[in-house]
Amino acid sequence: MSKPTRIDPSDLLAVGDLLSDEERLIRDTVRRFTEERIRPHIGDWFERGVFPARELAPELGALGVLGMHLDGYGCAGAGAVAYGAACMELEAADSGLRSFVSVQGSLAMRSIHAFGSEEQKQRWLPGMAAGRLIGCFGLTEPDFGSDPANMRTRAVRKGGKGGKGGDWVLSGSKMWITNGSISDVAVVWAQTEDGVRGFLVERGTRGLTATDVHGKLSLRASVTSELAFDEVVLPADAVLPGVTGLRGPLSSLNEARYGILWGTVGAARDCYTAALDYARTRIQFDRPIAGFQLTQQKLVEMMLEVEKAYLVALRIGRLKEQGEARAPHISFGKLNNVRAALEIARSARTVLGANGITTEYPVLRHANNLESVLTYEGTSEIHTLVLGEAITGEAAYR
Repeated sequence: MSKPTRIDPSDLLAVGDLLSDEERLIRDTVRRFTEERIRPHIGDWFERGVFPARELAPELGALGVLGMHLDGYGCAGAGAVAYGAACMELEAADSGLRSFVSVQGSLAMRSIHAFGSEEQKQRWLPGMAAGRLIGCFGLTEPDFGSDPANMRTRAVRKGGKGGKGGDWVLSGSKMWITNGSISDVAVVWAQTEDGVRGFLVERGTRGLTATDVHGKLSLRASVTSELAFDEVVLPADAVLPGVTGLRGPLSSLNEARYGILWGTVGAARDCYTAALDYARTRIQFDRPIAGFQLTQQKLVEMMLEVEKAYLVALRIGRLKEQGEARAPHISFGKLNNVRAALEIARSARTVLGANGITTEYPVLRHANNLESVLTYEGTSEIHTLVLGEAITGEAAYR
């Protein structure tokens, strides 16, 4: 007879056993990195509103997580589930850490990898994979988030409409850009006479201004910026030649959303296990609060939602590896898993009582971060409409 499955309170269904040996090795390696390098400092970074990106980027590059799901150019070429498992462990430490890795790999690097020229790939990707260079992704604008088709940022050929082969002039602004002020290269999407195109804008280019957003109550351990382009002159070879239209930025966004649907499992698990550990040791009325029925109900509900979200992420990851994952699948994962993680964070906070509002424990930090995760890379409303169209055949965006 086979041995009964061990009951692990942090993974009661043993979903982790469905990972391959290589996937578990990657998961555990990233978990050790975050335990040793991130967790001792993240509460302080969050409280002070700082993120030592330049210091951490080479370490993350050596870990192999920057662009890890891309092939060649120094990238690891890992499978979708392995990448997802890495995102899960990164976000279990902090959403800001996973956001840094997602923007670098799934947005900036992926756009260059998928749509760039060979010269652009050779110039940027090896350094970005190693963490020597940092990238950002400029799509969202102050007035256009969910509706990028109406973006106001424009790029025109120098010399006017219809000019061929010459420089470009880029004007406009982008908002809520992770890594914006620290990036060596920004992948910026702009309207042109031919449709939406992507441009590589290097740090220090004349007319480019990056201003950090302060006063954030969420994603405090993350660099968030506004990018302004005042008639920025770009050479002809700054444009990404491989795509025209919104298919380019939206396909990269889907890659980032995939990382989110895994990452939020990590945040949810971290909140649940923090509440579980606390409940076992917090004594009230002469017994651990874990022995009270209402506390057990909260813990069980959290555990159920963590495991269901884990299974959702794994299923979508396997579909992705088979080339069968579609936009509605990604929307399903982001909508469900972010929503579940938020509820778990809020419930975990109540188990910890007043202690739950301090940076000594991760739950309110996760809850605050998840408020950003809820709306970036597609709001819940947009993902609801994506799924509504998928099941009814009717688009209801307008």
